[in-house]
Amino acid sequence: PHMKQMDSLGPTSEPQAPMSPPPTEPQSRSPLPWIPIRSLSERHRSRILAHFLELPERDRYLRFGYAASDSQITHYVDQLDFERDELLGIFSRRLSLLAMAHVAYLSTHDGRPAAKAEFGVSVAARARGRGYGTRLFDLAVLHARNRGVKTLIIHALSENSAMLRIARNAGATVEREGGESEASLRLPPESLASHVEQIVEDSAAELNYHIKHQARRVEGLLHALAGIAGLGEQDESKPS
Repeated sequence: PHMKQMDSLGPTSEPQAPMSPPPTEPQSRSPLPWIPIRSLSERHRSRILAHFLELPERDRYLRFGYAASDSQITHYVDQLDFERDELLGIFSRRLSLLAMAHVAYLSTHDGRPAAKAEFGVSVAARARGRGYGTRLFDLAVLHARNRGVKTLIIHALSENSAMLRIARNAGATVEREGGESEASLRLPPESLASHVEQIVEDSAAELNYHIKHQARRVEGLLHALAGIAGLGEQDESKPS
């Protein structure tokens, strides 16, 4: 099981919600500008670690359910299973992780898939207010649907109004108990349209990532050439 979510949920007991109707297509919301979100793999583990270590103490508390230390975060990142779970990231122009989501696919006691998944998200302090949490949640819903997940779960802390808002806006049922809450969103079944949407999203994000990667390589090459030129100018200025 992974640690508790960053955009956590909040307290104050709510009346139990009535039995929810069969899942339908996710509720329509005001469209956000397209944001490239890339699936993360083993080779991104160091970037994931850097992202979490950059989080201030308060954000670590909301993300993990306690003020996780550097060593605890390192252990968590070391245990990430990229084969079982899905990790989704939003990269800056310089390819640092601005925001990321962890979709943990749950299993039954005998090891079979449970048709449930747990969602966690974190956003760097410098990247707040851009809708990254909502976009990551929407894409996590899409990926989970396409893997046959019927229910997406979010465990969260009381203070985390941001995640509460995202979950409620998506139509999730929220149950609160003391300082913790659990949001549960029933997902519609996968469809041809949902698979096509995921292919388009993933392909566009992959292209965006490679463009950024090439831009960084060119930038590094230009810096190196500028350094060589600078050394040459210094040599020419020295008295012979």
